Parts: sequence; structure tokens; C-alpha cells
Amino acid sequence: MAEQRRDVWITGIGIVSCLGEGPEAHWHRLNEAKPSADTQTFAPCVVHPIVAIDFDKQIPKKGDQRQMEPWQRIGTYAAGLALESAGAKGNAELAGRMDMIIAAGGGERDVAVDSAVLSGLPKAADRDSFLNERLMSDLRPTLFLAQLSNLLAGNISIVHGVTGSSRTFMGEESAGVDAVRIALARIQAGQSDITLVGGAHNGERKDLLMLYESGGYLLKDEFRPVWERAPRGGGFALASLGAFLVLESREHALARGANPVARLSAVLADSSKRRPGDVTGTLERLWGKLAGANPIDEAHAAVISGATGAEPATSEERKFLAAHPGLPVRATGTHIGHGLEPQFSMNIALAAVAAKHGKLFAPADGSGVERKMSGSLRQAVVTGVGHWRGEGLALVEAVD
Repeated sequence: MAEQRRDVWITGIGIVSCLGEGPEAHWHRLNEAKPSADTQTFAPCVVHPIVAIDFDKQIPKKGDQRQMEPWQRIGTYAAGLALESAGAKGNAELAGRMDMIIAAGGGERDVAVDSAVLSGLPKAADRDSFLNERLMSDLRPTLFLAQLSNLLAGNISIVHGVTGSSRTFMGEESAGVDAVRIALARIQAGQSDITLVGGAHNGERKDLLMLYESGGYLLKDEFRPVWERAPRGGGFALASLGAFLVLESREHALARGANPVARLSAVLADSSKRRPGDVTGTLERLWGKLAGANPIDEAHAAVISGATGAEPATSEERKFLAAHPGLPVRATGTHIGHGLEPQFSMNIALAAVAAKHGKLFAPADGSGVERKMSGSLRQAVVTGVGHWRGEGLALVEAVD
């Protein structure tokens, strides 16, 4: 007889975005239902900049801060908030056996150096020698190492003492889904008792804007809610955000006196070939697996959508949602933008906060996709549909 899977609780949440810092700040701003974004700094691109952060509160050593890129500082800070929320910060014994799974992109470019190299290269008599000299003299000694995605895990270990097993996944939105999926599976199977999982993203970068604009993925000229973007081509607004969760088995949490925010009951992932209709079909298959193992009470359930706004993926997710009209929907990208790797962790965190409050935050679009929820919230299905590849669903439930 197969051994029963352990319950997994979310006992810590560390989130920071354009809405503020921490669960309650996010809850308050979400219920204001007045989303906005920066349309000027990187015009014509729309961006959701992160709030001002006093990094000293979670990264006390200035030397540690200086050797981190912005996305690493954001992530290390958010990880500290999650540990604090879970009552685990400063507990060396607990941190020493805590596992860690990170979803991360590549390191940040030094735009000034890139610009100087590209400007000087056409004029150089010996281009190979010029390039070698510039790379040797202009780059910081740590810049190459800063390109390594697993440096976020390393910085969290150094600053917060989390030194259990460590895994870092790359692969945009899919990396975020798989990070949480594997963290959950390991705890359910008894391979881990407690795990710190999440990631960070700095969307205020000209190099990233150029990268995603080359694919035609960016929202430009004016801010519009996610569901209202398709008629004019769609697109996502890059976000700077950090999101970490502390997941642990119910037994482990009870033994150390930790209280749950919510239960993480399931995470499913897939990667369709993205032919027309594939996203809708994949989400329906994932929904069948999710609901088959976890009955959904539509009177007390909602969908927290990670729709990016990019097309055609967002319209295909909308078709999937239309097949489940009993469930009210909220697209968090309207409020916080799109942060790629940590977006799924962020949306699970926001779903957990809503489940803890027992109600859904206010709708914030004029398309008719989002509507008020009359009943109490007990279950939240989180969707994660990548702008280019990768689909996922998670189920977050209230804990009595």
C-alpha cells in the first residue's frame, strides 16, 4: 500500500514588488484596485518598478550588498523576509538543515561596458586585441561570477545561513513552476522537512527590455490591465520583484510551533508545443489532474492567474477560464507586472494571503473577465502560463 503523502504548509512569505513589502502591504494595495505602472522611465516600454528598499534590514553588511547585482539583493532581501515570517530567521540549527530551491535568470549586463565596446569596436585597428583588452580592463573581477544564476542561492546561504541542499533552476516561467513543484514533491515524499523556495527579478534593465522587445512581447505606450491588452497586440510589463516561500511538512511545523498561512496541496507542470489551441488544451488536462485528486468547491474557490498579457498565450488561457465560469478570476500581472522566474512563487504567495483572509481581493479590469466573489475563499487555483513556453497549475487551500 502506497504511503500517504504528507500535508505541506506555507509557513513563511517574503514578497516585495511595486506594491510594497510583505503580505499585508500587498493585500492592502490589491484591494485598492488601482493598478498603475511607470510609462516614462523606459518609454515606450511599460515597467513596474520595485518600491524603495532599505536593504540594511535583511543584508546588514555593506560588503555583501556591494558584491550583489540588484536582482540578487532583491532576492536575498525577500528570502530574509520569508525566514522572518516563518519564525526561522536567526535559528542556526534550523537554517543549517533547511533546503533551498531557486528559480533564476542569468546575471545582469554592465550596459556601460557593453556600450563602450560596441562603440569602439568598429574603429579599432585590431578588433580582436581591442575586445580582449576591454574585457580584461573594464569588467569587474566578480562580473563573470555575477552571471552565474546560482549566486543568489550562495548569497542567501552567506547572509541567512541556509545551508541545506541547494538547487537552482533556469528557464523563465517554467523554472518558477518547477522550483515550487519539486519543493512540494520532496516534502510530500519525506525527502525534506522544510524548504525555502522562490526567486527574484530586476525588470528595470535596458538589456532585458531590448531582449523581450525583439520578440515582440512587451507592453508599450500606455498601461492597460492584462485582460484588456489583446485587442492592441498584448504584451507584458516587466517587473522588479522578489518572492520566497517557506514550505514545510505539517508535522515539522507543529513540532516547532509554527503557524500555517495556507496549505499548498498540488503543483502540476507541462510544456506544450504552443501550436494554436495547445495552451487551452494543456490547461484543461492539468485541471483534470488537479481536480481529480483535489475536489474543487466552486462556491468557495477562485483562480489567481499568472497571465502575462503576451499573445496568443493570454487569449488561450482566457478560453480555458471561460470553460470554468463558476470561478472568479484575478490576474496579478495587472498589479505587479511580470517577473518571469519568481512570478509563480509570487502568485502562490498572494493566493495564500487571500486564503488566509478568507476572501478574494477586488477585481481591477473592465473586460468582464474579473468579477466580484460573493462567498468566502477556501481554495485558490494558481495558473502560470509562460509568455513563450511552459504551463503550470497550483492549488492553495485555507487551513482551519
